[in-house]
Amino acid sequence: MTQDASGPRPVATLEMVAALAGVSRATVSRVVNDSPRVDPELAQSVKKAILALDYTPNRAARSLVKRRANSVTLIVSESTSKVFADPFFATVVQGIALFLTDTEYTLNMIISSESKPEKTRSFLLGGSVDGVLVVSHHSGDHSWTHLSGSLPMVFAGRPLVGATEAYFVEVDNEQAAYNATRQLTANGRTSVATIAGPQDMPPGIDRLAGWRAAVREAGLGEGLVEIGEFTVASGAQAMHRLLDRGAPIDAVFAANDQMAAGAYTAIQGRGLRIPEDIAVVGFDDDSFATSVSPALTTVHHPIVELGKKMAETLVNLIEGNPTDRVTRLPTSLVIRDSV
Repeated sequence: MTQDASGPRPVATLEMVAALAGVSRATVSRVVNDSPRVDPELAQSVKKAILALDYTPNRAARSLVKRRANSVTLIVSESTSKVFADPFFATVVQGIALFLTDTEYTLNMIISSESKPEKTRSFLLGGSVDGVLVVSHHSGDHSWTHLSGSLPMVFAGRPLVGATEAYFVEVDNEQAAYNATRQLTANGRTSVATIAGPQDMPPGIDRLAGWRAAVREAGLGEGLVEIGEFTVASGAQAMHRLLDRGAPIDAVFAANDQMAAGAYTAIQGRGLRIPEDIAVVGFDDDSFATSVSPALTTVHHPIVELGKKMAETLVNLIEGNPTDRVTRLPTSLVIRDSV
């Protein structure tokens, strides 16, 4: 009995590829696993046979050969409620996923609890992870401490622990904050306050430093500082504290757009106008920047590109390819109606 020509095509095997290409099974395996120890002409013959037979490599077997899990883990050192409220995290995951789509790697995510750091360490060292991406890290985090010698690791922003050896991707937060504040002083604002981010995180520290440099350069003294938590509520509370001081304020630089949105509610709740009475500049250029009225002037933070570059750097580390230890992405100031 003959097989119906319209029936399902047999699944191609490594042996079938080897027979069609006229090479050994071992040679096909080397080509599939990107070994450099194959003559280019033979490799081309194998690749043509793979296409002709529509052969799909057994990725599980390849993982065993390479001793890889084909999996990377994103650690976010924040509470679950904060992660799902902040568009930064969704956007950086988008960038990571976009890069990994064309690789063999899958992404999983840990919202890390520092109350039980050993749980995170145990998972990461259990053999099911090839590398780690760390976002929103604090100086007191311990889940990933001392793991860089065991697993490839890439940070979003320089870590405050082990920075001399770490691989990280960031923007120049200090320069960007300086530029944002200079926009305010160049517009004639003379009492520029700031709502700074947490001082146990690199962006909080660096953006405060950039604001300080700009107000000092403009001869405005030390200025007024309140610390927030990169949330809307903390921005509103910080702005109320600034206003309650009774000192003149005609502008405020908020270290992210969520805190700027919180500042809006405090300013407008006091019957003050933006920008006529108080100009406001934020940082990130996320959905909060265009959801407030007037639209917020802010630093554009290329968060999707940040995620992509983090994933690219990590994959290069995993696969032993050369890669830069530090990558800095450019920012720009987006002028809207709040200045």
